Amino acid sequence: MILGISGSPRKMATEHILKEALKMLEERGFRTELFTVRAKSIGPCRHCDFCLKNKECMIKDDMYQLYPLIREAEGYVFATPVYNGSISAQTKIVIDRTRATLAADPKALSRKPGMAIAIGGDRMGGQEQALQQIHTFYVLNGMIPVSGGFFGANLGATFWSRDTLEGAMSDQEGFRSLRKTVRKFAETLAWLRSEDPKEK
Repeated sequence: MILGISGSPRKMATEHILKEALKMLEERGFRTELFTVRAKSIGPCRHCDFCLKNKECMIKDDMYQLYPLIREAEGYVFATPVYNGSISAQTKIVIDRTRATLAADPKALSRKPGMAIAIGGDRMGGQEQALQQIHTFYVLNGMIPVSGGFFGANLGATFWSRDTLEGAMSDQEGFRSLRKTVRKFAETLAWLRSEDPKEK
């Protein structure tokens, strides 16, 4: 299962673009699951170390809907709106709260691929910086960051929404970067499956 996580508190461009990415993956034969922070109550990590001792988070909120999906997924697609040249606070909270999953199993994310999507209201409003932050999370946890490659998708998929859903959905360059990134991501998943003895 490929887990798509939308870090937008609104049902706007980020969630819609993520659904487009998951649809592309489904067309390639992958099962997907969407999780959105929208209308969820997920508090920030308190770094209290409760999870290190008890192998679970002490904050009993909607993150508990996401924890089993994180453990089950074989790959991840994080999508974030760009707020002040960076990822959204909600995206950062989800990333920080994965600490409980890793406290229970330090290799829970190891060797799993991840791609990233960033949607900004300006053409150059911080999309690549947001992608870098998500890729940093991947690298820190032994994951495989996947980009779309050179010529348009260097770090992943980037969209210019002009602050509207219509703007994002009409961004042809954005969709080109998304198709390139999804293709590389699917190729990486296929390669990992071929290397995994459980898949043989």
